[in-house]
Amino acid sequence: MEHLTIAQRNAQNAKLASYAHRPLAFLFRFIRRHPLAHAIVLCSVFAAVGCALASQYAIKHLIDVLGEGRHHPGPLWGAFAILVGLIAADNLLWRVGGWAAAHTFVAVTGDLRRDLFQYLSGHSPTYYSEKQPGMLASRITATSNAVYTAENTTAWNVLPPCIAVLGAIVMITAVNPLMAGGLMLCSAILSVVLYKLAGRGSARHHHFATKAASVDGELVDVISNMGLVRAFGMTFREQQRFGATVKAEMEARQQSLLYLEKLRLLHAVITALLSAGLLGWALWLWDQGRATSGDIVLVSSLGFTILHGTRDLAVALVDVTQHVARLAEAVRTLLEPHGMPDRDGATELVPQGGRVDFEGVTFAYPRRRPILDHFDLHIEPGQRVGLIGKSGAGKSTVLALLQRFYETQGGAIKIDGQDIATITQDSLRHAIALVPQDISLFHRTVYENIAYGRPEASREEVVAAAREARCSDFIEAMPEGFDTIVGDRGVKLSGGQRQRIAIARAILKNAPILLLDEATSALDSASEEAIQKALDRLMVGRTVIAIAHRLSTLNNFDRIIVMSQGKVIDDGSPEALRQRPGLYRDLLSKQYGKGTTLHIGGKKVDEQHVV
Repeated sequence: MEHLTIAQRNAQNAKLASYAHRPLAFLFRFIRRHPLAHAIVLCSVFAAVGCALASQYAIKHLIDVLGEGRHHPGPLWGAFAILVGLIAADNLLWRVGGWAAAHTFVAVTGDLRRDLFQYLSGHSPTYYSEKQPGMLASRITATSNAVYTAENTTAWNVLPPCIAVLGAIVMITAVNPLMAGGLMLCSAILSVVLYKLAGRGSARHHHFATKAASVDGELVDVISNMGLVRAFGMTFREQQRFGATVKAEMEARQQSLLYLEKLRLLHAVITALLSAGLLGWALWLWDQGRATSGDIVLVSSLGFTILHGTRDLAVALVDVTQHVARLAEAVRTLLEPHGMPDRDGATELVPQGGRVDFEGVTFAYPRRRPILDHFDLHIEPGQRVGLIGKSGAGKSTVLALLQRFYETQGGAIKIDGQDIATITQDSLRHAIALVPQDISLFHRTVYENIAYGRPEASREEVVAAAREARCSDFIEAMPEGFDTIVGDRGVKLSGGQRQRIAIARAILKNAPILLLDEATSALDSASEEAIQKALDRLMVGRTVIAIAHRLSTLNNFDRIIVMSQGKVIDDGSPEALRQRPGLYRDLLSKQYGKGTTLHIGGKKVDEQHVV
């Protein structure tokens, strides 16, 4: 979608969202992308079933020729050739359809997964905070599998009996129109009854689909937190919990399958009765001299084709209904409308130094009271600003809003005079580098995780960024150096190593605005000192906003913003705030105590001299 305008991209996303409650329309969206290939599958199925029906008429013709005796060898071998040709064409056409389907149906699942992931990645953080990652991943897989199975079932189990039933009725009309009419009526009634009964079971199928998704979500959630499970000795408890979840899914699946078996049993009984009646009718016609032996064979075989076709059709439709239920459940969850799309007229951010302005910003998380209320903050280009305050003061919210992870309920946030609500989110985030407290790393190599800050960077630039972040020593000590896989979320690295990787990633990104969220919280004293020097170099010429509980990391900052309950209650240089009573000086006293020597503005200051 890179070549699309924002308006076109929003329109395309809105179109996808419109399918949230129309699973079949969603399926046909992808079928329409491969019209020729689907037409080949469809035509091959029609032709193959036609050959199968025609071969039954060819058998009737062969039997009638045999009934004429051995005096006419020409027609006998001609009838034989026709029958063999039809049988060969029947088999060949199925293979043509299968070959086309092997390419086409797989292509549909690929298109579907790409579109769903593309749409899913456009959701706001609020959406992800309310969903299990494993559940979302399983729904994409479930949707793909459901579509593939639905297409396969339709092509090989729904269409053939439909065509066979209609063709057989047309052929029986040539023998006895009344028999054909009776079969048509019975088939129609049977199909409608079974379809209606199948529809009544949709609630069971939807319930099973929901339970199946919850099992996947629960499984991924526990596996991703296995360290926590072991730390609290909850392995057995989680096994019991997961067992209960699986049991609920099994019960839902059993209810769904047992309902299908009831329908199949009903159809089997009716089919047996109708088959016996049809054969008796055909024999009565032969006894009356109104049908040949070939007619008896034709009517019997075609009658069974019709009755068995309705059975296969009903069973296939029930199966398709079950898969469509899974598709509907997954699509309904994944295709929720995007909560925070770019505006149609959004422009690219043009960085001009990195000035940041919060102007009367009001914000509240869903179903909670406002955490910022008419909040004002102005940061000059190149300024280093630290945010401090007690938990819940709104510090992390300020960083999240600046990155436009959430929409404000009032006011405006501007970068270099440009309202971030009117610019594209990608261009906004390209202008911001983040070193978070909770480091997120991919299950990829060290090199790939650092290069994520700027994928087009050369290997020399990546290595230089690692060196600046003091990563080189521990990276080179790894078995494969920069090509070492770090594990899920960086589990193979220590907390300090993960944090240094994140700092290297930010150094490589080279953005005009730098956000530090407890960037040295996981480091020991020796590592912190080394990283602090790297951060000092990184911060040169950039606008920096940092959250820190270790006040020593803010000693060389230009300003400290003290926050409480979503408001700025104090603002000044570290030295100025230290000279007057307030939260900053209280926190200094708690962290260092009286008599501690600190370095502020390049000068040594004793705590006891100012408190």
